[in-house]
Amino acid sequence: MVTDQIGDYLTRIRNAVNANHRVVEVPSSNLKKEMTKILFEKGYILSYKFIDTENGVNNTIKIALKYHPITKLSAINTLTRISKPGLRKYVDSKELPRVLNGLGIAIISTSHGVITDKEAKKLKVGGEVLCYVS
Repeated sequence: MVTDQIGDYLTRIRNAVNANHRVVEVPSSNLKKEMTKILFEKGYILSYKFIDTENGVNNTIKIALKYHPITKLSAINTLTRISKPGLRKYVDSKELPRVLNGLGIAIISTSHGVITDKEAKKLKVGGEVLCYVS
């Protein structure tokens, strides 16, 4: 049994990128679905599909990873888990992190849902910093 669902999600994507896989499947949850939507909107993945079973037990997310057509480099360079189960990392709206001096994104769980650091800055809300993507 996996205790850190988000860490497992990020590790599966990171391992698929390192192995140059085109598609990766991860177990589904509402938080992972929102994180996947953010990765798609910001251009880090090519596409995604939520596969729901009838009984709702083995729901998965199928993610198509994005690579440069000529250099074959992945759009995702680093995925870093920030808030861990043993040590949660919360930030105020004034202390929101900047990833790669604004070139990357931080995914933050707020009272307005799961959003990026730039959206949280516009809404002036803080929350739990889940991960950095660059």
